[in-house]
Amino acid sequence: MEELNQNLSDRARKDLERVHRALEGDQRAYTQLMSEYRENVYFMMLKMVRNQDDAEDLTIEAFGKAFKRLAQYKPDYAFSTWLFKIASNNCIDFLRKKKKANTVSIDEGVSNDDGDDLFLEIRAGSLDPEETLMKGQRIDEMRKIVDQLKPKYRLLVELRYFKEYSYEEIAGELDLPLGTVKAQLFRARELLFEILKHKVSRI
Repeated sequence: MEELNQNLSDRARKDLERVHRALEGDQRAYTQLMSEYRENVYFMMLKMVRNQDDAEDLTIEAFGKAFKRLAQYKPDYAFSTWLFKIASNNCIDFLRKKKKANTVSIDEGVSNDDGDDLFLEIRAGSLDPEETLMKGQRIDEMRKIVDQLKPKYRLLVELRYFKEYSYEEIAGELDLPLGTVKAQLFRARELLFEILKHKVSRI
């Protein structure tokens, strides 16, 4: 392990120390890691998706996934390399889903590798009882977490994620500049991560 650490740059060794501290429960270490790389991850996402709203959401998702898997990080390479790999893979998945949603026709169907025509099976709009229960439980749990935010952040999260408003619609609804909405939503998501990290640490 010591030899591996010697191969890392000073910055990478500092990140490794932060990872160890985070795993020991130091919440500041999570914040430091996010502050260090948030801008770099955001611009990488923006370059890939060419949409600011999607890039912001994907940036938060990347850190969420990285922090959730932090115990899996190995110092064979820099933390930043590991983080960017998680971010890029998550972004590629997002682009694939988006492309599939935009290009697959439910009427024409698609052909598989054997040349057989396949058609999408359209399920009923309603969920089955088990799915309804599970979805309801997830929503209730998320609402309990969101309720811990300050009112202004809680309202933003509810509009964006529960009512699925666009950034522009939120700005119009609350009579706020678009930049303010984006900045406050970013802060709201950071606060949600803090609440979730404390929740996970107690499980």
